[in-house]
Amino acid sequence: MSNQQDHDEALKQRREQWHNSGQSRPAFAFMPKRDQESVWDYPRPPAIEENYKPILVKADEQEIARSCAGFRVLETAGAPTYYLPPDDVRMTALVAIEQRSFCEWKGEARYWALAGDPEQRAVAWAYPDPFDAFLPIAHCLSFYPTHLQCWLNGERVAPQPGGFYGGWVTSTIVGPFKGEPGTENW
Repeated sequence: MSNQQDHDEALKQRREQWHNSGQSRPAFAFMPKRDQESVWDYPRPPAIEENYKPILVKADEQEIARSCAGFRVLETAGAPTYYLPPDDVRMTALVAIEQRSFCEWKGEARYWALAGDPEQRAVAWAYPDPFDAFLPIAHCLSFYPTHLQCWLNGERVAPQPGGFYGGWVTSTIVGPFKGEPGTENW
């Protein structure tokens, strides 16, 4: 088998590992109230939508990003992630780091830390060369509310549980959310 065939087969296996696809809400999922969304109704593969709600991202008192543009990505069991155009991000406040990860839907992610952070802890990521379905988010940055203060439409965002996923939990969505131990294949 060729390297490309091996890669394609590995990608297919990663995509098939998920048990839920947004087609039906499991019994343990919370019922959304009026004006709320259930993350269990989000699809897999993920959907991408334009965002027009105001977003503010800060590190203590330093503004990192401000935008009313970009995209939100919606995936079964995960809180939405918001991707902001690089023109709306103070890139001088960030520094690219060596960390990488791979998403079976979006491709390879690259990460940024706050400039001057000796630990170089990842606070943002982007997909510079995503798979075709996610080309709209190419070079857009998403931020971890675990490490930064993030607001969506004036509401302070809570981080998605578990530390790996960067989903933004607000009062407009209900879970439970993947990220805690035992939720790996939700």
